[in-house]
Amino acid sequence: MADSSNCFYCREDLGGKRFVRNEGRPVCVRCHTKFCANNCAECHRPISVETKELSHKGRYWHEECFRCAKCYKPLAKEPFSTKDDRIMCGKCCSREDAQRCHGCYKPILPGIESVEYKGNSWHDECFTCFNCKRPIGSQSFLSKGSDIYCSPCYDKKFAKHCVSCKKPITSGGVNYQDQPWHSHCFVCSSCSKPLAGSSFTNHQDQAFCVDCYKNCVAKKCSGCQNPITG
Repeated sequence: MADSSNCFYCREDLGGKRFVRNEGRPVCVRCHTKFCANNCAECHRPISVETKELSHKGRYWHEECFRCAKCYKPLAKEPFSTKDDRIMCGKCCSREDAQRCHGCYKPILPGIESVEYKGNSWHDECFTCFNCKRPIGSQSFLSKGSDIYCSPCYDKKFAKHCVSCKKPITSGGVNYQDQPWHSHCFVCSSCSKPLAGSSFTNHQDQAFCVDCYKNCVAKKCSGCQNPITG
């Protein structure tokens, strides 16, 4: 704007010069920047009439200062959001609002494969066995305290091992003479018939089914020749 008035502040003759009106009063560009201009919310310097001013919810920015608070991407011509009075681009705002991975503590962004367990979330690749460190993926797993184990590692570390085959007992099993057995490993010492749930007899620390005990172990009556099993 050009006029022949004087600047309200410095009284400089504004004839033929550029000036602005502040509350109806003529003000030269220099004085406007010094006394009237809004301060940039980012750099805190005044925004002169010679630069482009952007505003949002009562705050003002130089065009080049209006950028994402996280990645510093210029947002003058881009969609943006606000969070806790911070200006952010859509991508950074999504990261800010996203759940955090319980393993790496980085955000789990929309569309990323994740696992939820006991109120916590993990990236798919961060949900790993405490022992072998391999991702659990779609395989079964067990927990011990706050630690997660794949089934093979859990069995190797915590399961009882059969006294016969030395392999872990993952379900069922038989306890005999304070030692664990797989049901299919606890068999008659003579005929290998499974003894779990059946009557059997111990002889010299060996288990025998009733028939084998009668035929192979029990003493015979001198009179009738039948085995003495009582």
